[in-house]
Amino acid sequence: MTDRSLRPLDPSFVGGHRLLARLGEGGMGVVYLGRTESGALAAVKVIQAEFAHDEEFRGRFRREVRAAQRVTSPWVVKVTGADAEAEQPWLATAFEPGPALADAVRRHGPLPPRAMRVLGKMLARALAAVHEAGLVHRDVKPGNILLAADGPRLIDFGIARSPHDTAVTSTGLVVGTPGFLSPEQAAAGELSPASDVFSLGCVLAYAATGRPPFGAGATDALLYRTVHDEPDLDGVDAESAAVLARCLAKDPAARPTPAELDAALVEDVPSGTADWLPADVVRMIAERSAEMLALPEIEATLAEPPTVPAPSRSRRGFLTAASAGAAVLAVGGGAAAWAALRGTHDGSGTPAAPGWAIGVQADLSGPGKEAGQAQLQGAQLAVEQFNARRDKPFTLRLRSADDRGSTGGATVAARQLAEDKDVLAVIGSSTDATTQAALPVYDAALLPLLSMSAGQNLLQNTRSFLRGRPLHNAVAMKLAFQWAATSAAAPVGVLLDRSGGDLSWMTIQMANFVIRQYGRATHPRVVPAGTTDLKPVLDEMRAAGIAAFVYAGPLDGALRAARGMADFKGPKYAAEPALDTRFAAEPAADGWTVVASAIGPGAAQVRSFAEAFRTRYGHAPGFWAAEGYDAANLLIDRLLATKGGRPAPRDLIAPLQKTKYQGLTRQFVFDSTTVGTPMLATPATFVHQVRGGALRYVGPAPDKAPVPRGK
Repeated sequence: MTDRSLRPLDPSFVGGHRLLARLGEGGMGVVYLGRTESGALAAVKVIQAEFAHDEEFRGRFRREVRAAQRVTSPWVVKVTGADAEAEQPWLATAFEPGPALADAVRRHGPLPPRAMRVLGKMLARALAAVHEAGLVHRDVKPGNILLAADGPRLIDFGIARSPHDTAVTSTGLVVGTPGFLSPEQAAAGELSPASDVFSLGCVLAYAATGRPPFGAGATDALLYRTVHDEPDLDGVDAESAAVLARCLAKDPAARPTPAELDAALVEDVPSGTADWLPADVVRMIAERSAEMLALPEIEATLAEPPTVPAPSRSRRGFLTAASAGAAVLAVGGGAAAWAALRGTHDGSGTPAAPGWAIGVQADLSGPGKEAGQAQLQGAQLAVEQFNARRDKPFTLRLRSADDRGSTGGATVAARQLAEDKDVLAVIGSSTDATTQAALPVYDAALLPLLSMSAGQNLLQNTRSFLRGRPLHNAVAMKLAFQWAATSAAAPVGVLLDRSGGDLSWMTIQMANFVIRQYGRATHPRVVPAGTTDLKPVLDEMRAAGIAAFVYAGPLDGALRAARGMADFKGPKYAAEPALDTRFAAEPAADGWTVVASAIGPGAAQVRSFAEAFRTRYGHAPGFWAAEGYDAANLLIDRLLATKGGRPAPRDLIAPLQKTKYQGLTRQFVFDSTTVGTPMLATPATFVHQVRGGALRYVGPAPDKAPVPRGK
């Protein structure tokens, strides 16, 4: 199970509650499991000391206390105690051990139509109680809804406010969770109870389909779609879809009230029974309750990390495994790692410890197999070189799972590796979509996932995910720097092909912004997803007098853009999907510049790797092979730093997030101060140009460009 042990600096008692364990930590403070003298369990939220002295923050907490105390509903967690004036203010609510709706849907899939309707009716009644108290919750989302056998519980009034209370909300500040907030929240406008109804509509659509109705990805993209796009209700039964469509109306006045929503969701609400939920979710509630309640009467605060336990036979048993302390890590180096791993096999065949494994999830047989196979081969070379060491403390194996580049295949592949008792960490997957589909599986298992190719803003509240590359918009910024440093030709035609999803959106938004910061004009255009004829828009852009051109879209669209712009003489740039031999082989692509996070196999710093790769596989490495090699060596470096035997996968997460490792392609240092997934603090972006039917490595992209005009 997750390590919930109290830490040395945690308090032992708060407001008459003996603290037993940590339940979670957020921006405001820490939530503990507490027990009163009578034996009642409570969730006790304590403000962090550094915020307690902030009068504005303390005032916000005081309002939270008053808000929560005014709400009475069986479907809203009950406030059992509070002290807003204490040195460290605290709030206690009845403890609910069940899983969040988000966890249940990730693990077991969408709820059946009846379960969704029953859920909606009870949550509508919860919101009615919230609104009757004169409040707007502002953060109705799957993570704030706990499931119990007798019904859901709405939790967390951390950002609940009176509709007229704007003292703590700055102009333009978006409060809530993108993907589950209303259009007026997305536009930082005035809120009303109707905003919560919209959010509940998003929650119910998620419960019915397993996906948010406005998709996933970058925050800006989610906000834009929430304001402008229609919700995706595909998969919701027709009767329920009509009700949810009303909840998701852009105009707040067109939405039903909670009472009207309760009436519209025609379903009997079972009294005190669990027959409204699928059997596997009921079992999950029982398992989570047993996990949380199987705590000792009084758990001592730990001053030292416990001993690393023996691994369980299956990751399905991770809930029963004891937690282990984090290892103290040394700084690794790419050159040193290369020298250390080049030894020959000693022939003894006797490892000093049982074999351990690293997993690679990739597209090995689908549309992106070229990149997926290259990344796998790079990782395999690193593992083979490690196993050839005479002083290796263990033998390392590589386990691969082919997701075929599909989201459905990604979930299956992730489960395959997550259930493999030997796999300690995973590299993958090849694309944004497959990585996002796989993430919930790895996160539930607390199995570290290191991605070298997914650059989208993936799930933000993940625990086990590390991105070993910059975001797409950071790469796009470097593309604009390359434009400014080499030609600065303007006006610049920027074409967003929505077939490329959020990658294209992030690229064009950033490139357009940076180019304009240099005082140069842009000519932005957008084509809908599925567009196969780019000629009309390309003709219009040329007629407008553009002097440079940027395309962001999928590989097949980049090929069409290259052919359509064959007679255009200005500089032409493409986003990362064009980093492919098929694009380079297109005669019309000659001269195009591609800026990407993958280094070229001809770069000087990977020359030794490229030679070893050619010796091993009989051909030059492809794009992403060096990144796979770096990722595997980073994981090997962390495993070598582990003391006390084979670590549990979850105990590698914190050391990986704190690592400092110099690879061949980049330095791996993660900025843990960022919200959500730790970000690579040293972005690696590279420039390639199509010449003579091949993508030639130009060098690192500029870290900065000439000072913008007038700055």
